[in-house]
Amino acid sequence: MAIFIQISSMLKAVIGLLLMMGSANYASSQTAVDSVKLTIGNLFSAMRETNARGVLNCFTDSAVMQTIVRDAKGETMVKNEKLSEFAMIVGSMPKGAADERITFDMVKVDGALATAWTPYKFYFNGQFSHCGVNSFQLVRINGLWKIQYIIDTRRKQGCE
Repeated sequence: MAIFIQISSMLKAVIGLLLMMGSANYASSQTAVDSVKLTIGNLFSAMRETNARGVLNCFTDSAVMQTIVRDAKGETMVKNEKLSEFAMIVGSMPKGAADERITFDMVKVDGALATAWTPYKFYFNGQFSHCGVNSFQLVRINGLWKIQYIIDTRRKQGCE
C-alpha cells in the first residue's frame, strides 16, 4: 500500500509538472497573440474616440494602407491611402461616428512578425455602411507591436 501511495504521489507530481509546462508554453504563445490583438483593438478604439494621435501610435513610421475597390467600370484595383490623411479624417469626426466592429478569424506570430485576418462590419453614425476583411501585417519594435501594412476589402452585400 505504501508503494502505491508513493507511485500515486509521484504520478500526480509528474502530471502536475507536465500541466505546468504545457500551461507555460500556452501562456507565452497567448501573450504574443493577445498583444497583437490589443494593438489592433487600440486602432479601432482610437477611431471611435476620434483620437488621431492614438491612430498614428498604432502604426510604424513607414506603414502602408491600401484598400481593394472597384472603379467606375467595375474593374478591381488597389487604392493607396495616406496614414496621415486617414488620421486627420478620424480626428475630425464626432466621437463614436466611426465604429468598425471586427472579429479575429486568424492571428499568426513568428518572432517579430505577425499577421491577422479580421472580418468586419463598419457603422457610421450608428448606420451600417459596409463590411469586408482587414489583413494586417504587424512588426514588434522595441517590444511593441506596430501595424506595418493593412489592406482591406469593402462591400455592401454578403455581410451576414
